[in-house]
Amino acid sequence: MSKQLRPKLIKALLSLGLSLSLVTHSAYADSGTARKSSLSPAMLKKITKKKYFKASEAVVRDADSLDLNLLKSSYASWGIDPDNKTSSINLIEAWKNFKKKKDIVVAVIDTGIDPEHPFLKNNIHVLQGHESLLNYGVDFSKGKTSANKPLDDHGHGTHVAGIVKSVFPKVKILTLKYYNKTANGQDNLNSTIEALEYAVSMGVDVINYSGGGPEPDRRELEILKKAEEKGILVVAAAGNEESDIDNKDNAYYPASYGLKNIITVTAHNQTKQVLSSSNYGKRTVDISAPGYRIKSSLPHNRSGYLTGTSQATAFVSGVAALIKSHYPQLSAEDLKLIIKKSAKQEITLATKCASGGRLDASKAHTLAAEFTRESNRPTNIAKDSNVKREVAQRFNKKSEKGKIFLRRAN
Repeated sequence: MSKQLRPKLIKALLSLGLSLSLVTHSAYADSGTARKSSLSPAMLKKITKKKYFKASEAVVRDADSLDLNLLKSSYASWGIDPDNKTSSINLIEAWKNFKKKKDIVVAVIDTGIDPEHPFLKNNIHVLQGHESLLNYGVDFSKGKTSANKPLDDHGHGTHVAGIVKSVFPKVKILTLKYYNKTANGQDNLNSTIEALEYAVSMGVDVINYSGGGPEPDRRELEILKKAEEKGILVVAAAGNEESDIDNKDNAYYPASYGLKNIITVTAHNQTKQVLSSSNYGKRTVDISAPGYRIKSSLPHNRSGYLTGTSQATAFVSGVAALIKSHYPQLSAEDLKLIIKKSAKQEITLATKCASGGRLDASKAHTLAAEFTRESNRPTNIAKDSNVKREVAQRFNKKSEKGKIFLRRAN
């Protein structure tokens, strides 16, 4: 159609009551060009393009301590993914504000470790001798062939250690193997107690133990009380028996012992629902953390997915180690209080754990800073214990009670 005839045709059509939009559409089709947005290219990009985390654009307080690229490593899970704003542990801000002041040793009492795994080999720590392929932890399991070579022939321990490292990359991992898949529950319990005794006597900072069973044990309780006296935080799995462990008939030990230094962890998925397999308890379980299809390291240089309260427990151990490294003056009770009080409240978790929420690393780190400032504030009270008591009361501290099963990995 010629440019001279088009205006006359439009005028004629309008006089007949036809829609101008039809004519406009015909004009676009006639010109052979695609319809364009009236927004500027910059504004259009801002509205339509999803923003993804870029480590190079982040500002880190202590760049030598943490490499933000690890948040997107091949061993990282949705639990620490900075692009996951809805169900991750919100780790990024904690990393940005972190400053290392002390090395922290986390004793992982589990099925062992792969000492040559590329993700873990630089984090392996020993308390006697020098770390090597002949000495990379202690094996307490029944039938062990070498006391200083806790090789992981199961996979669970390597996976748990990888989660702890993914949360706090500078952690020192002390591998203590208790589990033998051919041993019975009592034998594995005996090995657990030996591992606990070693960790406590050596004065580690955090003990990660995700095994357990339905029966309490006097020797286990005694050594955990010693850990309480020495200020060692014990992070324990709530278990995977689909039970409310507030009910004494469903008690799970050591999660249910009720000591002040034990923090008990249940597991949630990406929709913030407690896993159907996980134990829970409004009174005896402290907090929830990611536990569904968690990606982490596996033996033989692999990565893979595991599900359970064991995985959730490792996230809490990692956060506790991170905070303790920045604020080494915090006690085990302080750490437990801070982690619980900083939990992200969720309706789905309100009746599942005492905190009513899920692990939030950045809020925990911020609360730790506030807690430390309050503790260091000048006061007329001379003794630190009294100062801490007043500070704890300001944070509405409560006495906590907590409870294990067939001494299996959860």
